[in-house]
Amino acid sequence: MRQNPSFTLADETEIRRVIEANPWATIMSAGDDGLVASHYAVLLDDACDDLTIVGHVGRPDDLIHGMGHREMLVVFQGPHGYVSPGWYGDVPAVPTWNYTAVHLAGVPEILTDEENLVVLDQLVARFEARMPEPRRMWERPNDPAYIERLASGTVGFRLRPTRVVAKRKLSQNKPPETIETVIAALSTDGPYSNPTLAAEMRRAQDARRGGRQQ
Repeated sequence: MRQNPSFTLADETEIRRVIEANPWATIMSAGDDGLVASHYAVLLDDACDDLTIVGHVGRPDDLIHGMGHREMLVVFQGPHGYVSPGWYGDVPAVPTWNYTAVHLAGVPEILTDEENLVVLDQLVARFEARMPEPRRMWERPNDPAYIERLASGTVGFRLRPTRVVAKRKLSQNKPPETIETVIAALSTDGPYSNPTLAAEMRRAQDARRGGRQQ
């Protein structure tokens, strides 16, 4: 499967949007015994207007990743999916995969116990907000002793990235009419129907038509 050229995503507002919409992240580092990876929900830090993120890991993942003194890579995977060569029309073509991704790297700061509780509360609030009857972390039947006992098994972190790599490959190298055909194919029923990816392509297509950089 051929990978067509990807394009750097330069707009920080767009990068924040990708992170906010795709908080389930892969955390990677070079551990003492080789490469290691973990998977956790991560949020943008509300106290910052840049790309600083906060989250937590369960013990002993903090030791496995060497948190606090070893560089860590956090990957956010946005909408992605298969693109059939048949959608390009009667021209030479091969399959590809469209995607959006953000990579943040840096040495994380370990949060205090109090800061970690704040982040855990924010995580619960973020995802429970969509429920018809949200269950907040500090609400009954939970009690402080229960919450603090669970929190003691986690380690919170804040990452101010020193390196940011954000890319999207959404058929930008194709003519506008071809992009429209791919969007239409992804939007209709079929084995590779992918409305989320279609919406991401539509966003990029409209921005390009409007002369806006993303």
